[in-house]
Amino acid sequence: MDASLLTLLGLGPDEDAVYRLLVDRPDSEPAALAGPLSDHAVAGALDALVERGLASADRPDADGTFRYRAASPVLALGPLLESRRAALHRVESLVGDLTERHRSAQTHGSGAPVEVLSGPAAIRRRLLTMQRQARSEVCTLVPARHAPAVISFADNHEEADSELMRRGVTVRSVVERIWLEQPETATLLASCVAQGQQISVTDRLPIKLVIVDRRIALLPLDPERETEPVALVVHRTGLLTALGSLFEELFEKGWRLSVSGVVDKDESSVAAVDREIVALLHVGLTDAAIARQLGMGHRTVQRRLHALMDEVGAATRFQLGWYAARAGWLDDETGNSVPSQVP
Repeated sequence: MDASLLTLLGLGPDEDAVYRLLVDRPDSEPAALAGPLSDHAVAGALDALVERGLASADRPDADGTFRYRAASPVLALGPLLESRRAALHRVESLVGDLTERHRSAQTHGSGAPVEVLSGPAAIRRRLLTMQRQARSEVCTLVPARHAPAVISFADNHEEADSELMRRGVTVRSVVERIWLEQPETATLLASCVAQGQQISVTDRLPIKLVIVDRRIALLPLDPERETEPVALVVHRTGLLTALGSLFEELFEKGWRLSVSGVVDKDESSVAAVDREIVALLHVGLTDAAIARQLGMGHRTVQRRLHALMDEVGAATRFQLGWYAARAGWLDDETGNSVPSQVP
């Protein structure tokens, strides 16, 4: 056994040696622990171990001599181990970021318009690095694909989205409608909108895409690839301009997702839950999907929709959608009424 391993947890060499002896020799007097170490070194190590909670000192005997006992290694060293493990994880993340920054700088300096990344770890690192370096805007296309994602919705929100919005970076996304039919993802998307993210919903997206500050983009080489993923990093080129235009077109054509219940009840006779139902219907969810997301019965959703139609005199859902848009029920965050496309 390496006699210095515990020094990796912050113990000094003398503390390491004395703690190991105490583990095997509980209730030892300082003199019993002397050997390679001097009495002075043992006394200093014991004081340090007691202060750090790695050992305890019993009341002195009649002759005034203390007896020492080692604390449980799991309880005493476990927190130190977790702290070091967390620090190493942060260092590992920093090394990954520095590696990606170095590669990006080298590529940019060489004038190469496109990089190729292989493997989920490399793609994930580059994606997070790009977002952390964003200064003004991050734009994303998020289709629903069967191929494994290198980072999930929830992970990316935790790792990047929240930090981006705290820094004042604009985050705009286009997502496929099917994401809203999954309660967990729908809840997360609603949280993103509440934090200021702009989300547009559409039926189908051609590819995953992330564009940062209109200067760099990341997209898969083969969107349907289910084995080892390969991604392209596109720098300032005509291709990047085309990708930016694709995003803007899809974002404008989609239905804007808004925060439910933003209008006070005093300002409208429409209940907040009815606004939610109409807003979800507006982005194309079925009655069954709306019921699942809001935790209601299918028939309850249908009954409330029929009641709304009767209240406003709408003979069809399309007319209800037209009325909702005119009445401001579907106002986007800028206050502009969104054209209705209720099925």
